Amino acid sequence: MATLQRSLPMEHLSIIETILRNRRKFFTEIRQKIDVLPKIRAMFLSSFAFLAVYGLVMGAAHSLPQAFASMLKLPILFLVTLLICAPSLHFFNILFGSKQTIGQTVALILTGISTTSVLLFSLAPITLFFEMSSSQYEFFKLLNVVFFGVCGLLGVFFLQDGMRIATESEDEREGVGARRLIFALWVVVYSFVGSQMAWTLSPFMGVPGNPFVLLSQRGGNFYTDIIYSVTELLR
Repeated sequence: MATLQRSLPMEHLSIIETILRNRRKFFTEIRQKIDVLPKIRAMFLSSFAFLAVYGLVMGAAHSLPQAFASMLKLPILFLVTLLICAPSLHFFNILFGSKQTIGQTVALILTGISTTSVLLFSLAPITLFFEMSSSQYEFFKLLNVVFFGVCGLLGVFFLQDGMRIATESEDEREGVGARRLIFALWVVVYSFVGSQMAWTLSPFMGVPGNPFVLLSQRGGNFYTDIIYSVTELLR
C-alpha cells in the first residue's frame, strides 16, 4: 500500500473506512507486516481527530476553555493508555509463542481505538442535541459514560477479531489458548487503567456554574463518582 505512505494527513481519516469495510484484509496485512508504520500513523492521526471532535462537544457544555481542554484531553486519554498498556500485552504474548513485533501489537490495538473513536464521532450530534436540550448535568455525564462504554466494547470486539486473524498463520499457533486468556485479562487491565486515567484528566465537561478547571484535585475514583451520579439522578 505505497499510496498510504504518501497520503496527505487529511486522507489518513479514510483508513477507518478501510478497516470497517475490509477488516480481514487489513488485519492480514498487519500480520504480514505490510505497511505497518504507515497504518499506525494513519490510525493515530484519525483517532486523534475523531476523539478531539467528541471532546470539543463534551466540553462545550461548560465553556469555551473547557471545550478546547477536552478537545486535547480526550485523545490524550486514549493514546496514553495505549502507551501504558501495549508493552504488557506484547511481552506476555511473546512469552506464550507470539512472533509479532511491538509495531504489529500497537497497530492491532490502534484498530480497536480507531473503531471506538469513529463510533464516538458518529454519536457527537446526539451528544450535542442532549447538551442543548437538557440542563441536568448528572444525566449528561451518565449519557457520555454509556456512549463510551458501548463504543469501547465494540472496539474491543473489533480488536479481538484482529487478534484472532493475526494468529491464523502456522508460526503463530503455539500458545494460542494462553494468549486468548491473556488478552481477556489485558482488556480488564486496560479498562481499569483507562478509567483511572480519565479520572486523573477530569473534568471533561465541567460542573455548570463552577469556574473552568483544567485538572480537578478530587478524592475518590471513577466508579464512586458514577455511583454518586446515578444516585443523584434517581432522586
